[in-house]
Amino acid sequence: MEPMPEWQRMLAVVAHPDDLEYGAASAIARWTAEGRSVSYLLVTRGEAGIDGLSPEKAGPIREDEQRASAAVVGVEDVTFLDYPDGTVAYGVDLRADITAHIRRVRPDVLLTTTGELTYGERSLNQADHRVVSLAALDAARDAGNRWIHRDQLDEGLEPWNGVEHVYLIGTPTPTHGVDVSDWLDKGIASLCQHRAYLDGLGREFDPEMFIRMMTAHGGQLFGSAHAVVLEQIQLAGV
Repeated sequence: MEPMPEWQRMLAVVAHPDDLEYGAASAIARWTAEGRSVSYLLVTRGEAGIDGLSPEKAGPIREDEQRASAAVVGVEDVTFLDYPDGTVAYGVDLRADITAHIRRVRPDVLLTTTGELTYGERSLNQADHRVVSLAALDAARDAGNRWIHRDQLDEGLEPWNGVEHVYLIGTPTPTHGVDVSDWLDKGIASLCQHRAYLDGLGREFDPEMFIRMMTAHGGQLFGSAHAVVLEQIQLAGV
């Protein structure tokens, strides 16, 4: 397993508030502290994620928690597309919206969740995760083709083919790692900002134990005490 190649600007594209905090926040804290730029694009507001709160109440709470969570790890640029939580459908409109944001941010790399059917020990991956992962990968390719989503040219969104790699969180086949041994506290604090969501789980959950166990496993793969591990998908030159 290799360290990530150098990059300066990242766009993270995920379905819900907390998706990044469960898997990558410790690495994001390290990256921003090193002077790299990280922006978040959330496809939904996670409004269907708390059983005891209606979507009308949960959505604004989860948006606020995500912004607070991002701030803990040095991310200020957080955008929501406002697709309906739990029923995101793959299609041209979703690809176009992600493409437009890639063309605005002009990142070197993208970060998203795995699109596999399962993760961990055969646990079913959420439908939104699978759809958004595929749409983000396709949008990374779309962004460099001026003849796809041509109406964006009229909005001043020029093609951007600068995305060299997409990195997947939670994949069963990681290829690269990030040593986060000195950044666990930031990652844990970032997840803890999702208080309403965590309280609504209906079961005991220890954010610190979860993050430490996950990154310790990653560290065994990468060769450090704690690591976030990712799968690299190559786009450059294709």
